[in-house]
Amino acid sequence: MKLHTFLNTVFMAISLIAAMASQAQTIRLTTEFYPPYNMIDGDNVITGISTDIIRELFKQNQTTYQIELLPWQRAYDSALNNQNSGVYSTSRTPERESSFRWVSPLTTYKWVFLAKKERNIQLNSLEDAKKYTIGGYYGDATAQYLESKGFTLDLVSRDDLNALKLARDRIDLWATGNLSGPYFAKRQNVTGLVEVLTFKETPMGIAFNLNTSINIINSLNKTLRAMHADGSIEAIYNNYR
Repeated sequence: MKLHTFLNTVFMAISLIAAMASQAQTIRLTTEFYPPYNMIDGDNVITGISTDIIRELFKQNQTTYQIELLPWQRAYDSALNNQNSGVYSTSRTPERESSFRWVSPLTTYKWVFLAKKERNIQLNSLEDAKKYTIGGYYGDATAQYLESKGFTLDLVSRDDLNALKLARDRIDLWATGNLSGPYFAKRQNVTGLVEVLTFKETPMGIAFNLNTSINIINSLNKTLRAMHADGSIEAIYNNYR
């Protein structure tokens, strides 16, 4: 065997071993209680649209993982600071793009303003909302986006608290997700809320620590694209409709 052929064979073997080793690593995933994307069921199992997509994604990709439910800021900081860690469902915004390696999109997220129907608030543009008191929560991409546009928000630690604040007229508008907001309102026994404006749509994915293996990231993205193409993602959505 010629020397260059031998060296090429050795290099390919080393690359294969490295790829297999990276696949064997356990990925730590963190998330928050943010239904219907991430939540706890009656058996104390983490579930939801994004979670179900992730379970199928990692199963098909033969990558081991564990999931922990945390308050959002802790979940986010864990992925930001720890190798082989990821946080979901994370809105993929320009401000966050360079801070992570991304596996996305898991889902598409609509940012909306909710208001009490009886208030008859009508908005034609995002600018129209500036005269109102708006509720959001700390660390949320929706709140960060509005703040970048010059809004001052009334922030809380959990998004579900905004349903109560809206019901008690402590805020005029609630900046939240088109699916998650109504879910939280229902859990808080708050009724009579309406969407008054959809002001942005953004993809949501898994935001991985920058030191996570690029082989894992590329492999997961390839599998995720296949799941979108073969209908696997749509089938999971149908379970929640």
